[in-house]
Amino acid sequence: MSKYDLSQDLKRITSTTMADIVELRLREYLKKKSFKPGDPLPKELELAEALGVSRNVVREALSRLRMLGMIESKKKRGMILARPDILGAFERVLDPLIIDKDTLQDIFELRLVLEIGLADLLYIRKTDKDIEELEHIAKNEVRTESSFRIKNEIAFHGKLYEISGNDTLKRFQNMLLPIFGYVVASEKEFRSGKVTHSDLVEILKKGNKEDFRQGMLEHLKPHFDKLEKTETTDTLTD
Repeated sequence: MSKYDLSQDLKRITSTTMADIVELRLREYLKKKSFKPGDPLPKELELAEALGVSRNVVREALSRLRMLGMIESKKKRGMILARPDILGAFERVLDPLIIDKDTLQDIFELRLVLEIGLADLLYIRKTDKDIEELEHIAKNEVRTESSFRIKNEIAFHGKLYEISGNDTLKRFQNMLLPIFGYVVASEKEFRSGKVTHSDLVEILKKGNKEDFRQGMLEHLKPHFDKLEKTETTDTLTD
């Protein structure tokens, strides 16, 4: 018989802790009372008494909400509901060196889908100056080494996200750049589709949003072809 009585020395793990429950209750309370960014929250003691738990438990639950960017502390005001940073936590972990291969591929595919869907925003918000800048980027591209071609892609597509005028999309694009560079650099060769960056600029100047969608799909086609080939190979080996 073991000299250790594990049932006595180790407490059984439960799937839900008190702090989990309090965090959930607080979320429900904020929604039920229609809190808006800037609204003050009740004090820790008031929350603890209302929930029938210790202030330490409330403090832990509030700390979780603070880490998510849902609440923040203000001098003389105490805790208030913050404008949540929806990409903050994602941004901190989006590093190709600590993400598994399958997740990297999923994120790369997400980027491809996003860029095909940019057409509507581009045709609403593009200006003559934007087109001139895109044209300048396309004309000054270096078409030799793969590393330079990746930089070309980043510069051109980054400008498209900027033209979209959507701050969340622009920030998301910046977050995806390391993923894009990592995945493309791991490919044996970097190929662009038959529709070039210059062709895309011409479509933006003279075509409609459906023309641009089709052009972008053709521009990204080598990546989609690679995905289709990979899926076929995986199916055959299963």
